Amino acid sequence: MSRYLVRHETILAVLLVLALIVLSFQSDRFFTVDNLLNQGRLMAEVGLIALAMTFVIVSAGIDLSVGSILGLVAILLGVFWQNLGLPLPLAMVLGVVAGGLAGLFNGIIITRFRVPPLIATLATLALYRGLAEGISQARSVRGYPEWFFVLGQGEVLGVPTQVWIFLVCAAVAAVVLGLSTFGRATYAAGANAVAARFSGIPVDRTILLIYTASGLISGLAAVIFVSRVSTTRSDMGTGLELDVITAVVLGGTSIFGGRGTIIGTLLGLMLMQALKNGLALAGVKGDGTIVVIGLILIATIIISNLVRRETDG
Repeated sequence: MSRYLVRHETILAVLLVLALIVLSFQSDRFFTVDNLLNQGRLMAEVGLIALAMTFVIVSAGIDLSVGSILGLVAILLGVFWQNLGLPLPLAMVLGVVAGGLAGLFNGIIITRFRVPPLIATLATLALYRGLAEGISQARSVRGYPEWFFVLGQGEVLGVPTQVWIFLVCAAVAAVVLGLSTFGRATYAAGANAVAARFSGIPVDRTILLIYTASGLISGLAAVIFVSRVSTTRSDMGTGLELDVITAVVLGGTSIFGGRGTIIGTLLGLMLMQALKNGLALAGVKGDGTIVVIGLILIATIIISNLVRRETDG
């Protein structure tokens, strides 16, 4: 029972509740239904990619290219639809598939050529962003049909459409990581890849699937992002990978692999978004918010590590 009470997720949940209480006193607009739903809308793209990034980091990897994949897919969506004249639904599907292929390429570099994930995805970060800028030629695509905006601006039962998509994906990710054979293989690959291979676990195939899924989810996030902002630009997703990784690590996923949960990632996401919104409503500038998030990230990790040592010792 004591181990459960001192889990990282529990510590994070307590911090989230405290942050919500404090921030609610800073602005009477913070705890309104409209504001909370809007924050869910703004969090959806980062949240979707964070789900996939949890698998990546649990497997002892990292994917720095997710923001660039989002930007590339956004551009390809506009090109497929406007320049090539494809039906928009088909352009959306092809865009997501392109994201999956970009993720697959990352996985091939990592598994077949044994390039460290940090180096491989740092290189493809530049590659995919360069492709996006080269294809777009600094031109944006607008004029999407009204039905397309349902994904990013519409609502279902009073809740933003992308929040429903995110919740479904989160539930699926939690089941896959926590209860499936694939999830156990992900943990094993991250904890000790050599031992996992000797145990008969297909480590390379698992990692390949994880990075492909990361690309696919980034592609889906790109379609939602374009629908939300009503335009396509090559700089979309710039710096997004930092928010994603921060949320996952804040949620307790070990950067060394082998440990992490979807619930922790969700708590990390909610805490980050609450701080961004609450501090903005309280009049704190953007750089101040970044400082606060950084301090909370450091404090949470230190507290979690200290408690874990006490529990293990």
